[in-house]
Amino acid sequence: MAKSHARIEFGRAFRAARTLAADPDDLPQVFTIIEALSGGTMQRIADRMAKSETGRKLLAERPDIVDVLVDRETLARLPEGTLGRAYLAFVESENISAEGIRVAAVRGMTGRTPLPETAEWVHARMRDTHDLWHAAVGYQGDVLGETALLAFSLAQTNNPAIALIVAIGLMKTIGKPEARQVILDGFRRGKKAAWLPGQDWASMLALPVDEVRRRLSLEAPPRYTRVNSSELKAAAAAA
Repeated sequence: MAKSHARIEFGRAFRAARTLAADPDDLPQVFTIIEALSGGTMQRIADRMAKSETGRKLLAERPDIVDVLVDRETLARLPEGTLGRAYLAFVESENISAEGIRVAAVRGMTGRTPLPETAEWVHARMRDTHDLWHAAVGYQGDVLGETALLAFSLAQTNNPAIALIVAIGLMKTIGKPEARQVILDGFRRGKKAAWLPGQDWASMLALPVDEVRRRLSLEAPPRYTRVNSSELKAAAAAA
């Protein structure tokens, strides 16, 4: 496969990181960091996908998982306890959507140079399956849950952009050992689990989520106390 020539833009990434540290809800900044620092990560993921039968099939067909995820009526007809229903419960509880994530991504990557075609598809695939990872791995959509899932993702992809975002989360948890442990445990779980970027998620939506977790060595969902961005903002204002 052709190698990616994505540029590393440290200045742009760290400007976005400062903004994100001040406002964890500013999702476009996350995508700015990912676009600025990922370098050849997406091509590396594509190369690894090409080593498995499932991965090769995905790369050849390049399915758009969003076409499935936006069909909430079909997801709602799946049996209770399936991965599809767990995903639907997650996005409804967090008041988010696959389309909304795409819009935020476009805002965060305005004017960027497109990656080679295969790496570009992998980039979109990683973005669009993120909330499926939430449903399968078991982290909520609060600031701590997002950071823990990104730590999980870092263990899976070795993406320097994700490392920067996780570092911000670790700095925010200085003096909060329980929260910090949730993030570090996310990294451990990511190392232990099967490799999620190469999974055919659409084929697993109708499976019991517990079976999916067993297949992917994901362990039971962790229990932790949510940390909402509003709490962080209030604490910063009071400091």
